[in-house]
Amino acid sequence: MIHPLSDVQTNDIGVNTYVWQYTIILGNAKIGSGCNINCHVFIENKVIIGDNVTIKPGVYVWDGITIENDVMIGPNVTFTNDKLPRSKNQNYIMEYTTVRNGASIGAGATILCGIEIGKYALIGAGALITKNVPDRALVIGSPAKIIGWVNEDGSRMTKSEEYYLDNFGERWSQVNDELVKT
Repeated sequence: MIHPLSDVQTNDIGVNTYVWQYTIILGNAKIGSGCNINCHVFIENKVIIGDNVTIKPGVYVWDGITIENDVMIGPNVTFTNDKLPRSKNQNYIMEYTTVRNGASIGAGATILCGIEIGKYALIGAGALITKNVPDRALVIGSPAKIIGWVNEDGSRMTKSEEYYLDNFGERWSQVNDELVKT
């Protein structure tokens, strides 16, 4: 379903995807099946959105952003794609950002460019993401810090569960509701 008050220029939209009013999607964007693109969303050309993605109102998805399957983007999440933004910049270098399968980004979070958000990661509302977020990490704050780990359904891991961070080479455990490096 594409709402008649939206401006959808791409033909590359999967089945059972809903696009609501006042949303603009440019001609080269690729959007999967079963998505829910809420009102007041802007999606630029060099964007790939997987299947079963929800994008809440007030989100702008700029060139260079890939959102994989089963991702939740909360209202007013801010993405960037330029580390040195200047008006009419002739030397603009687009930075690429990827949000991996199953991740959720809370309302009002800001995602700096060139970042990878890991599978099933949970970004707290209002967080400022300045570096890669590992799979299943629960992050909050400005700048965001890891405060715990989550299961695929978003529930917090119990203290007996642990998760290994390949991309940092560190081992962390949840002990007595506290994250401890082991």
